[in-house]
Amino acid sequence: VRVVESGGGLVQPGGSLRLSCVASGFAFSRRAMSWVRQAPGEDLEWVAAITSGGDSTYYQDSVKGRFTISRDNTENTLYLQMDSLRTEDTAKYYCITDQGSPYRGTWYTSNGGPTGQGTQVTVSS
Repeated sequence: VRVVESGGGLVQPGGSLRLSCVASGFAFSRRAMSWVRQAPGEDLEWVAAITSGGDSTYYQDSVKGRFTISRDNTENTLYLQMDSLRTEDTAKYYCITDQGSPYRGTWYTSNGGPTGQGTQVTVSS
């Protein structure tokens, strides 16, 4: 499994960023994927998930309505569009394969943690 995340940067509160993750070494189109993040001194936090075909998406409550996860299975690429960014979104973001599943509208993640280098998102004025 190899993933390469990109698209992070420094942005002011209220701004937008689009993260990308190019995957290789596995059957991308057959795997659910998630974005997770880790702020300094904090535990890894699940952010959003998308099913293998891209037909269903799930979000952590704090990012609902602001973030959009999507994928392009023809390009083996996962995306995270982040709008209305807040200072508390500051973290390193990683894409991961996710063996979890949904239950009653909530995604229950099951993953082995990040394998890529991540991309840093800093929201600051």
